[in-house]
Amino acid sequence: MNPFEMVAFIVVAVMVASVLRARYSHRRHSGEANPEDRAETLRLREEVSQMKERIKVLERITVEKENSLSKQIEELRDR
Repeated sequence: MNPFEMVAFIVVAVMVASVLRARYSHRRHSGEANPEDRAETLRLREEVSQMKERIKVLERITVEKENSLSKQIEELRDR
């Protein structure tokens, strides 16, 4: 076997292996998710919605007119 044939054989072997890996990984991931994955997905979705709510509150605080947060802090200091 000359060097060119060996390189060509390696290239073909790698191509076949990548096609097989893609085919089998697609089958494995395309099936129904197991209950643990579903529970994790639901937990993460809930966490994301909580984080979105927190961001909304923080945006509201930072955007309030007349800097009412600093006014409230000063009022607390004056007590």
